[in-house]
Amino acid sequence: MDWFNNFWSIYSNLVLSLGTNALLALSIYLTLACGMLSIANAAFMGIGAYTSALLTMNYGAPFPAVLAAGMAAPALMAFIIGKPTLRLSGVYLAMATLAFGEVVRIALLNAESITGGALGLNGIPQLTQWWHVALALVLTLALLWRLRRSRVGRAFESIKEDETAAGLMGIDVGAYKMLAFVLGAAIAGLAGALNAHLTFFIGPGEYGFDRAVDILTMAILGGISNLTGPVIGAVILTLLPELLRAFKDFRGVVNGFILVLIVLFLPKGIWDPARFRQWFGKRGWRA
Repeated sequence: MDWFNNFWSIYSNLVLSLGTNALLALSIYLTLACGMLSIANAAFMGIGAYTSALLTMNYGAPFPAVLAAGMAAPALMAFIIGKPTLRLSGVYLAMATLAFGEVVRIALLNAESITGGALGLNGIPQLTQWWHVALALVLTLALLWRLRRSRVGRAFESIKEDETAAGLMGIDVGAYKMLAFVLGAAIAGLAGALNAHLTFFIGPGEYGFDRAVDILTMAILGGISNLTGPVIGAVILTLLPELLRAFKDFRGVVNGFILVLIVLFLPKGIWDPARFRQWFGKRGWRA
């Protein structure tokens, strides 16, 4: 097993990052499934990361409690800001949540006595193990799968298709949108807490606009018609920069070019069951 030990010592952080990024993609999938274009997930991730890291470093809190706090803090913040912002929709909601993300980033920068300011928090204990990430991902997928097939999931789908019609059918649109928003924030906070205790260091620059766009791209790239798509998108977007290391300075250009091609030719994402059924049907196969 020497080869595995060597592989794990080199690529363990990358492998575990696949899991945390999959959680982030699922967190934004939840809001997209309810028809909301929210770009606040990077900020929620940052709130979860800083909350958990400060509890560990300053108070020595047990890891399960730290993870719970990392989920609760962004969920509470989502509930507070959700009241005024979820009245908006489309690009206006995106702008409002983007502004919230910038407020969080600037607050982290300026609260130097607590967050370390631009220098961030260094020396965070590496408490995250592979099974923590795997268990969190499995439980999240199980929860969202169950939610998707429940009355709540059907309400989400109705709101996504036509919010006005859903309201006329007796669906409490505001309550369901708030549920998706808060639950998505909690999942993003969990990813942030796990990531903070994996990388030793966190800084406000990690939770800005670039990270928000990356999270959205993961979900859109994989496809949001089911739970498999966001996970596939997260895996691709995490591995692609590593696979393109040979291009050195041109790695970002090639990475962007590949993503543009996928969006142009696969507008519904890479994982689209309807396209697969149509493709198999033309060949006389049973999907």
